[in-house]
Amino acid sequence: MQDHPVLGQVALGYTPMINKQREVVATRLTVFPERPDVTPDAPALLQALHEVWPAAEAAGSEPLKLSPRPLDPAARGARAPGVRPPVTLNLAGESLLRAVMAAQPATQFMLEVPAFMAADPAVAQQLRQLHEAGNLLMIKGRPLQPLAPEVLALFSHSIVEVGEDRRTGAPSATAAAVRQITTVQAGARTSEDVDAAFQRGAVAVLGWPMDDAPPTGTTKGKVPPDVNTVMTLIGGVEKERPVAELEAVLKRDPALAFRLMRYLNSPAFGLSVEINSFGHALMMLGYARLKRWLALLLASSAKGVNATPVMYAAVRRGLLMEELGREQGDAEMRGEMFICGVFSLLDRLLQQPFSELLPNVPVPERVAQALRGEGGPYQPYLELVRAIEQETVYDLREKADALMLGPTTVNRAVLVALRSARQLDG
Repeated sequence: MQDHPVLGQVALGYTPMINKQREVVATRLTVFPERPDVTPDAPALLQALHEVWPAAEAAGSEPLKLSPRPLDPAARGARAPGVRPPVTLNLAGESLLRAVMAAQPATQFMLEVPAFMAADPAVAQQLRQLHEAGNLLMIKGRPLQPLAPEVLALFSHSIVEVGEDRRTGAPSATAAAVRQITTVQAGARTSEDVDAAFQRGAVAVLGWPMDDAPPTGTTKGKVPPDVNTVMTLIGGVEKERPVAELEAVLKRDPALAFRLMRYLNSPAFGLSVEINSFGHALMMLGYARLKRWLALLLASSAKGVNATPVMYAAVRRGLLMEELGREQGDAEMRGEMFICGVFSLLDRLLQQPFSELLPNVPVPERVAQALRGEGGPYQPYLELVRAIEQETVYDLREKADALMLGPTTVNRAVLVALRSARQLDG
C-alpha cells in the first residue's frame, strides 16, 4: 500500500453490517479526525480508501441487499464473481463529512449523515447530488426539525442506536416518514441485541455480537469432523510429520481440502504459482508458514447461525495483528501474532473454553498467554485490535500509545488488513 500522509491525520475503526441471515453485507469504517480543529484532507483520504475498495468494482457491483435472502442454503451468501460487500463511511466530525461530500466520493462508499445536518439547505443540495450520482445515504438520529419529504427520500436506511425507542408516543409527520426508511440497528454487542433488533424489524445491525459471556461448559463429542481434521493437521505440522501422512489426513475431507487450496491461491497469499496439493503447499511454504493458514481454516470451520460475523472478525484480527507486528521485523513473531488474532475468537467459534481447546490445538506459549488473558507480548496488540473493532477512539489511542505506535502505522495496518481480508473473502 502506498504511503498516505492523511493516515496520520485520522484514527480508523471498523465493524460489520450484518443482515438477518447473519451475512456480512458491508463494512462500516469509522474515521475520527486526530485533531478536532483540523479537517483531514478529504480527497487524500478517499484516495487511500480506494486502495481497499477500488472504484472500478462499484460499476459492476450489486446494490446493497439487506432484506432476507432465500432460505435455500445453496443461495445464501451467493454473489456475482468479483462483487464484494460495500463500505459505509461513518465520518466523526461535521467538517470532515462536509469535506468528503464535497470531494464527491465514488459510489462504493455509502455515507452516514447525522439528521441535524440534513436540515441544512446547503447540505441537502450536496446530498441530492450524491444521490443522483448513485451513492447510498443513511440518516443517523432524529432531526432537530421536520425534514422535507424530498430530503427524506434521499436516504435508503435510518441508523438507530441500541436502546433508542423511536416508536413511543404519538408519531410526528417526520417520524412517520422516517419509518418508511428501513432501519439499521447500531451498537449491537451481544447475540441478544442482534436477535432483538431483527424482531423489531431492523434489516441489518452494525456491530460485533461478541460481548456474550465466553463459553464455560464442555461440548466434547460435538466438535464437527472437519474441525477435528484441521486440529489433527495442525498437530502434525507442529511435529513436522511426513507429507504423505498429512495428505492422508486431508483426503478424508475433500471439501476441506478445496477450502484450503482456495485460501492458499487467493491474491492475499501472494504466491507466484498455483498451489495444487498439500504437499506442494508444504514444499513452497514450509511447516511454519503453512500452520498459519491452517489456523485460518480452523476458524472458518465453525458452524451456527452467529458464526459468520465472528469468522469475519477472526480473519481480520489475524491479518491486523500480523500487520501491527510488521515493524518488529521478526517473521516468527508476525506469524505468531497472526495465529493469536485468528485464535482469539476460537472459543466462541467452537463453543469451548480455551482451557479445553488449548491442549488440543498446539500454539506457542506467547500466544497461549494472550488467549488465556495472562499478559505476554501479544496481549497489548490484541487489546488494540479490540479497541479498533469497537470504534472507541480514546481506547484506541491509549492502546496505540502504550505500544508506541503512531496513527499512520496503525491506520496503514488497518487498511492493509481489510484489503487482504477482502481478497480472502473472494
